[in-house]
Amino acid sequence: MINKVVESIQEAVGDLQDGASIMISGFGDAGSPHQLIEAIIDHGATDLTIISNNAGAGENGIAALIKADRVRKVVCSFPRQAGSHHFEARYRAGEIELELVPQGNLAARIQAAGSGLGAIFTPTGYGTQLAEGKETREIDGRNYVLEYPIHADLALVKALAGDRWGNLIYRKVARNFGPIMAMAAKKTIVQVSQVVELGALDPECIVTPGIFVDRLVHVAPRAAVTAAA
Repeated sequence: MINKVVESIQEAVGDLQDGASIMISGFGDAGSPHQLIEAIIDHGATDLTIISNNAGAGENGIAALIKADRVRKVVCSFPRQAGSHHFEARYRAGEIELELVPQGNLAARIQAAGSGLGAIFTPTGYGTQLAEGKETREIDGRNYVLEYPIHADLALVKALAGDRWGNLIYRKVARNFGPIMAMAAKKTIVQVSQVVELGALDPECIVTPGIFVDRLVHVAPRAAVTAAA
């Protein structure tokens, strides 16, 4: 019987190795698997390469990983934003590497990895510093840059609901990078707010088929914090 549901979030990340490359879904806080990230901090793995939309902000999520000195390199589109002080401090001190990737290229390169493509040509970045040293080509009168797929050892994804086979649905914009990251990593771990019975998910609404998911863990949504009257 196929059952990808694990009992605890600690079990979900238990075999993580130092030096791993990890894709982390999310656009800001939307779709960010904060509890899985916290489990990685508790696990103790270090020398990590993080592939995500941004380099974290505030004190939670990726920012907490960087604060804990677990990250060697970040591959992202937006390394600096309001509250990204942990990344900025370490980058200025030369303690963390950065590979800056335009957001569309980031998505396309991750998708290329999941689709088994060897490389892609994209016009984004042509003629800029981001294209220095890379192969370029003119196709039908337009200039393109050759970019290679981004693979990862592990993807951490947040979804709304999943069944024991690992089929997933997402909540609105919280979907963002989750589906393509699930396809591009050697192993995909997903935190869900609901674990449902087989057949409860409308097949027409399943975004990520279970074939791309290795482990599923239930994480109860945190209560919203409201300001005192």
